Amino acid sequence: MFMRRFASGVVVALAAIAALAAQQAPPTPPDQPAVTFKVAINYVEVDASVFDRDGQFVPNLKKEDFEVLEDGVRQDVTAFTQVNIPIERPEPQPLQARTVIEPDVVSNVRPFEGRVYVIILDDKHTAALRSQLVKRAATQFISQYMAANDMAAVITTGGQLQATQEFTSNKRLLLRAVNNFMGQKIRSETEERLDEYQRQSSVPTGPSGSNIARVDDPRDMERGYDARMALETIAKISDWVGSIRGRRKAIVWFSEGIDYDIYNFQKREASTITEKMKDVIASATRSDVSIYSIDPRGLTSLADESINVSGGFPDNPMLNLSMQSFQDSLRRSQDSLRSLSEETGGFAAVNSNDFSNAFTRVVKDNSGYYVLGYYPKDERRDGRFRRIQVKVNRQGLEVRSRRGYTAPRGKAPGRKAVAGDQTSAEVRDALDSPLPLSGLRLHAFAAPFKGTAPNTDVTITVEAEGRSFGFVEKEGKFFSDLEVSTIAVDYQGKIRGGDRNFVNFALKPENRPTFVATGVRMATRLHLPPGRYQIRVAAREGGTGRVGTINYDIDVPDFTQDPLMMSGIALTAASGQRTSTVKPDEELKAALPAPPVAWREFPKGDELALFAEVYDNDVKTPHTVDITSTVVAEDGKTVFTAHEERQSSDLQGKPGGYGHTARFSTADFAPGTYVLTVEAKSRAGKTPTTSRSVQFRIRG
Repeated sequence: MFMRRFASGVVVALAAIAALAAQQAPPTPPDQPAVTFKVAINYVEVDASVFDRDGQFVPNLKKEDFEVLEDGVRQDVTAFTQVNIPIERPEPQPLQARTVIEPDVVSNVRPFEGRVYVIILDDKHTAALRSQLVKRAATQFISQYMAANDMAAVITTGGQLQATQEFTSNKRLLLRAVNNFMGQKIRSETEERLDEYQRQSSVPTGPSGSNIARVDDPRDMERGYDARMALETIAKISDWVGSIRGRRKAIVWFSEGIDYDIYNFQKREASTITEKMKDVIASATRSDVSIYSIDPRGLTSLADESINVSGGFPDNPMLNLSMQSFQDSLRRSQDSLRSLSEETGGFAAVNSNDFSNAFTRVVKDNSGYYVLGYYPKDERRDGRFRRIQVKVNRQGLEVRSRRGYTAPRGKAPGRKAVAGDQTSAEVRDALDSPLPLSGLRLHAFAAPFKGTAPNTDVTITVEAEGRSFGFVEKEGKFFSDLEVSTIAVDYQGKIRGGDRNFVNFALKPENRPTFVATGVRMATRLHLPPGRYQIRVAAREGGTGRVGTINYDIDVPDFTQDPLMMSGIALTAASGQRTSTVKPDEELKAALPAPPVAWREFPKGDELALFAEVYDNDVKTPHTVDITSTVVAEDGKTVFTAHEERQSSDLQGKPGGYGHTARFSTADFAPGTYVLTVEAKSRAGKTPTTSRSVQFRIRG
């Protein structure tokens, strides 16, 4: 195993807190910090927002303008930067595209410069009948308030695996996870106690209603367990994203709140839940995570709970069972939302049916601020709360920052060796990083093809840019090496396949410029059961120790499910042959004139070739399958088409596939965006159709 995942169905990986990734981020503009994933044990990072009298963010302050105090002791600020994140809009879809075309290549060339959100859907504290309210609110946040340069993950507190999604900027995947959410909150304590009261009253040999001295919640243990599970999830997530440095991290928690009565010390779970809430605050403040709580109930009086009451309330004030009990439960739940949010620098949106102002504030809070890092002068790991004050030496300015953090306790965790794993520590840590790393510039392409049942093959091409390499000169040659590890993580957080490749380079002086200009390519093929995956690629270059990662979300289909299905489209180009391929995909060598390329921008005059497979599962009726490849320009004109007919008789009465290839020149293509579509149609009775599209650009 390259990494460990925590339980309860949380799909995102826990970062190793003691990991020191040997990763150098590429230069960024001076007013924008590089996001890193190094975790120094005694390093503290605090973000601060500075506003003028009109409530406007004050930019362009210097480190000398700030003073940081920890428990009243001035600290030496060793890292300082201003974060000013723009709101980027998604690139428009090509006018000639019939449907939304998602990129089939992923790159880390552009360093991540967006906001970081973890969307927690609290199924343990959402009533089933109010699930739609959570979906509606979370959908609004993702659809309208997430920018194209942001990344988010979706998890649930109860481990609903279908309602989880690892970090991505793909809104379709995030919304798919949200749409699978279902609340599973148990009935309120008041309802359960009323039922218990009526049961006791109805027992012939029992006391009359007025003589019942005490009515306990029969589901108290389950209620306490749900509260602990939710709080532990939030604490673990806070610890995990704490490995992200140079950014404020936001947890957007959609929940009806913890309604367990922690002030009733007769309850066995009261003290435990109180401690768990403290753990959440400690983890969040230590990791510089702000919690924003969104109560999806909006403006409510819990009328839907109280309407379920049958038989009325007992005429016994000592039992504390009345309509006020519902209000007490509502108050406790909302207080928990406020407490966790306010103590971590966020806020709680409660008693409101309009979340637009709350979501706008979340975006604003996470768009403009200053990041100050220091090594505390008090190095004790005593688990105590350390109060932080951030001051500005200019008059009339207001500073908002977190109140402090809880110091870690005990010895610093050490790195655990994994038996038989030859992967370097830097690459293992990189695979655990919450967000992509850009130290080593990478491009990746992945496509599913029919494999040996019950698995599907996924071919993955990884290209590393040569200008990211550093070389050591020795005896007239230039030496370096490249380590690439690839893993596939399913929606349950399990690693279902992986591969590791290592190659050494010894370049002659005359070959080095070509390598720097073109880079290197290698391929791997994973055999995966059908399902949804995140493919993680981590690479380390030996000359400088630079590390880069790519996270690639992919749906791996079952190619036997429908009558007619299609693989991914592998695309190559004559210009791509200049890149050295140290490990090609052997199964694609016979189908394409060159290895698949992991980019989608080509020079004018390039020669392109494609390969796809069409899988015909209709074995009952002899028929013809028409396969057509087309390239459509921005003006809607078809600039290339290729057509072929295939006969089902070629499959000899068994389900099988037709390989389809096509080649075309871009010599007459004007610079711009093009859409390549491969479509297959069966002439059988129901005329099934399948297609895939790829977007590419021609530069002048």
